[in-house]
Amino acid sequence: MKTKFFNSKIKGSLLLCMALLFVVTSCEDYLKEEPSTFIDADYIFTTEEGLKSGVVALYKFERDRYDNSTEDFMGSVLMSSRSDLAFSRTGYTGLMGRYERGTSPVDQGSNFASSLFWKHFYNMTNKATAIINAAEEIEGIDEDARKKVLAEAKYFRAHSYFYLYRMYNNIFVSTETVTVDNAFNVVNDRSTDAEIFGLINSDLDYAIENLDWIDTFGRVTKGTAKHVKAKVAMWQGDWTEAKNQALDVIEGPDSPHSLVSSTADVFAGDRNNSESLFVIQSQDDVLGGGNTTMMNANYVTQYFQISGIESNNEQGGRGFSRILPNLYLLNLIAEDPNDTRDDNTYFRLKYYYTSGDRIGEEVDNYEPITDLANPSSSYQNYYKRMHPSCIKFSQEDGNADSYLIRGNVTVYRLAETYLIAAEAIMRSSGDPLPYINAVRTRAGAAPVTTVNQQTILDERARELAFEGQRWFTLKRMGQDVIDFQITNYAGDGEYFPANLGSKDPRENWQSYYINWPIAQRDLDLLGPDYPQNNGYN
Repeated sequence: MKTKFFNSKIKGSLLLCMALLFVVTSCEDYLKEEPSTFIDADYIFTTEEGLKSGVVALYKFERDRYDNSTEDFMGSVLMSSRSDLAFSRTGYTGLMGRYERGTSPVDQGSNFASSLFWKHFYNMTNKATAIINAAEEIEGIDEDARKKVLAEAKYFRAHSYFYLYRMYNNIFVSTETVTVDNAFNVVNDRSTDAEIFGLINSDLDYAIENLDWIDTFGRVTKGTAKHVKAKVAMWQGDWTEAKNQALDVIEGPDSPHSLVSSTADVFAGDRNNSESLFVIQSQDDVLGGGNTTMMNANYVTQYFQISGIESNNEQGGRGFSRILPNLYLLNLIAEDPNDTRDDNTYFRLKYYYTSGDRIGEEVDNYEPITDLANPSSSYQNYYKRMHPSCIKFSQEDGNADSYLIRGNVTVYRLAETYLIAAEAIMRSSGDPLPYINAVRTRAGAAPVTTVNQQTILDERARELAFEGQRWFTLKRMGQDVIDFQITNYAGDGEYFPANLGSKDPRENWQSYYINWPIAQRDLDLLGPDYPQNNGYN
């Protein structure tokens, strides 16, 4: 594999530990970060405890994208806003979700994505690589500790390169530590797919071999690595590998994972349950335990602006209606009247008065457009204040009067593993029905009797909407799929006429948007012949 170096502001990551403000140690319930004035690069790269601290710092860096306040915490919700399942109402994230921004190498949206994704994940890969190379060379440390350090660092490197590849396609990978001697070397070409997937799979194989099935809540485990390995295999079209990895997480004799009993339990409490495969931790009472964010507020409507209904956690907390489930998604959920994902578990469909003469009654102030020939005059206020909301990221004990709350975020969970297994089996051999129906049955929906690509796509929509996976799923399934889904279903079209024309994602979508533009400011730091993604030149 070619070795390459990234010449940019992120070259500062060569001094990983000088940038670390925390010594990080784990405890029973969370990854605890404690400040120290005794941290330097020599400590991190030459001692066992230093390497352990460096690894756990990777969890902090992983959380940074969610904690970054850029444009109302865009980094945590942007990918969901661009899917075929979302109505992106307003704000800069709305512009991005409607494909009005983030569509040119020089626009501000691409610059935001540069900081929140391109630079973020290259920082992660560089930090992980520095730890990996140091851990492989250091002498006199416990071998089990070395393997654990390497396994976690390699997981994060694979995870970061995989995210970059799925967004930008034209990426480069490296196994070289950035140093003062090579920090200004110029990258002249993208890595080949063989190089990219070779490194990702090698790192994940090591992680799978050396991680435990059970660890401190919040740390990656064998199940996490196997889940991501299955996702990577899907991108390579290796359906047998995807099936085997997914089934080992679902049915393996040592796997501790199982679906929780009801959809109401999936996002309850701190998300520490048998279904969780990776949860980003953000504890109220932990020093360095994450910032408050507006992730939930982006998804919840402004129902509290209606007289007689105050902000309350039961109905989703305080929101500002940036990204809402669209009619396509709501209709998918409504297909089965017994599906429990339709109200007060994954989504809040109706709101109820909490004060005044109508306590307990359903709020009915505004009406959406249901008849295109006789449109409602209040549909815009309906979308702003009464529209169904995604409540997967609300907090039972959050501050209901604040847009800012702090809570753990589920990144990967077993329901997706089941749907990966169903699709991989459908595309290779075996019976996919038990796996897709396990997810449906848990939700109270009737089992399906046949499975095809659209069945998988629809069930992924119902189960995983707004968890950051949808856009990648559309892209993985191919150009025809993403073109069809976005141009037919994104936004709400004629049912929200204020967003027709230049604000309509169906009209704004171009096929080459299947790859994000590499921001020009990043291209300028690469070699003169480094390729921009097709369509943006």
